[in-house]
Amino acid sequence: MLSFVDLAARPEFTVSVVDCQDDHRGWSAETPRADVRLVLVHRGGFRRRVRGLQADLDRTVGYVGLPGEEEQFAHPAGGDVCTSISLTAGLWRAVAGDAPRLTGSALYVDGRLDLAHRRLLAATRSGDSAEHLVRLVGEVVERMVTTRVPDAAGAGDGALVARARDVIGAGHPAAEGLIPLAALLGVSPYRLSRAFTRELGVSLTRYRNRVRVGRVLDRLEDGETSLACLAADLGFADQAHLSRTMREHLGHTPTALRKLLLRAAAAPSR
Repeated sequence: MLSFVDLAARPEFTVSVVDCQDDHRGWSAETPRADVRLVLVHRGGFRRRVRGLQADLDRTVGYVGLPGEEEQFAHPAGGDVCTSISLTAGLWRAVAGDAPRLTGSALYVDGRLDLAHRRLLAATRSGDSAEHLVRLVGEVVERMVTTRVPDAAGAGDGALVARARDVIGAGHPAAEGLIPLAALLGVSPYRLSRAFTRELGVSLTRYRNRVRVGRVLDRLEDGETSLACLAADLGFADQAHLSRTMREHLGHTPTALRKLLLRAAAAPSR
């Protein structure tokens, strides 16, 4: 028996926790799927067979599933709990290239990849999952894809980041997410994400939130009282996301900041 809980769902990807209670040594066939899947194990283990090749999967070995594959699974040691990341073909090509070739389907999960996985799961709780997901997928591509898109070691990053900052500063709808922003700029989301870190020392998500924080302060100074309206107007997932972001960047909640700004405005000049 399988149960799925979606942690993050976007048009380009879904991150789910899959709890499998199966307990059998025989192989069960699955209906071929149309998406690309990255599956990483939290607890337990199972076996997967595809194209005649078998892999034993646990916390140190995951797998990448491709569209149309005929997969079979066995659970000789009981159930398991996994993270299943489903990608559209478009997002997969944007990171891996138009015709990526894999070295295999089994993926060794070292400490670095394990940490990237954990950071993605933490990011799904805050609503900022896209950049962490793209970085995790990019790590997998670097290890498994022999025809990946060249990164050019930072060539042209300055101009790319400048263009991205212009789009973010103008409030363009594509600036609301890493993936649509990369599409608008005609680059892979993985390259755009890495370019921000190289050029500015912060992630694109943190930079975009810094711009949003400034706009929140502007609105609070102008007398805005509805935090729900602020969250909706400025691209936050909800009011709680707005409050977390303000506390992270400024050490205060929006309510506390409004009081600080009001006191400053009311203070007599000397």
